[in-house]
Amino acid sequence: MEIIRFNLSDLDYRIIEIAVGVIKRGGSIVYPTDTVYGLGVNALKPHNIDRLFKIKKRPKTKPVPIMVRDIEMAKEIAFIDKKTEKALEQVWPGQVTVILEKKPIIPDVLTGNKRTVGLRIPNSQFTQLLMENLDEPITITSANFSGESPLISSAEVVRIFNKAYPRPDLILDAGDLPPSPPLTVLDLTSSQPKITRVGPITKKDLMKMLR
Repeated sequence: MEIIRFNLSDLDYRIIEIAVGVIKRGGSIVYPTDTVYGLGVNALKPHNIDRLFKIKKRPKTKPVPIMVRDIEMAKEIAFIDKKTEKALEQVWPGQVTVILEKKPIIPDVLTGNKRTVGLRIPNSQFTQLLMENLDEPITITSANFSGESPLISSAEVVRIFNKAYPRPDLILDAGDLPPSPPLTVLDLTSSQPKITRVGPITKKDLMKMLR
């Protein structure tokens, strides 16, 4: 397990290149998002996803969310009509995971055999640079063991994975992230938007955005 420490406000592009290389070789990375530390693998490769479940000690019945670069990438893996696209433009980038109908390209192991998938574009320069250098989406599940609290402390991330097996191939240590409430989860799989979890964006604010 390699650990690279860096400053988000003074980002060295070589760190992006290293992280991209690990993902493209089928590896796993821990990386900072706009909320907590995330655990990323190629979201379209069943073998990589299977390893992620082992790293997190997560039941395979629990779906894993995906990070996409933009709405065009989202269209490649989920069914998005014009009305849905309009809604996505209002909530992305940001702290909102959107539930959509998945396309067959998404492995069933990633979604617990469900027909839906959770997608997000974080409001983060780091993740945007990362995704601009990847051809496929990656997972954005929190970097912790299943059932435990998501982590904003890089020291805690290193501590829990240091003696674990299997463990991530690379930890991108950006120090402690600012505290953040849980993500808002918005279900757009039916004609009426449904908020299944209220987070930083309130139901009232979200409904205004989606008018």
